[in-house]
Amino acid sequence: MVLWFILVLALEGLVIGALARLALPGPDPMGILATIGLGLAGTFVGGIVAWVFLGHAGGIVFSLLGAMLLLYLHRRFVQHRPLTGPGAHRLPPG
Repeated sequence: MVLWFILVLALEGLVIGALARLALPGPDPMGILATIGLGLAGTFVGGIVAWVFLGHAGGIVFSLLGAMLLLYLHRRFVQHRPLTGPGAHRLPPG
């Protein structure tokens, strides 16, 4: 029972993380585990935002928006890359 929960959670994180990576232009060199982590963290952030503003769970839309926000913040403040323009499509340093 717990194994199924973990597998479903990982699959959900993978799908949300992959959709967030597809939604934002530019390369994001990260593996499957990082994509799963991005999706799970985005689901957590999106759930908190939906609960604060709507008073209930937000579902897949808020999960995706949360993952996209986290990916944008990672690019902006960790990789020092913009979201648009010529710098958005270069590979991150390192």
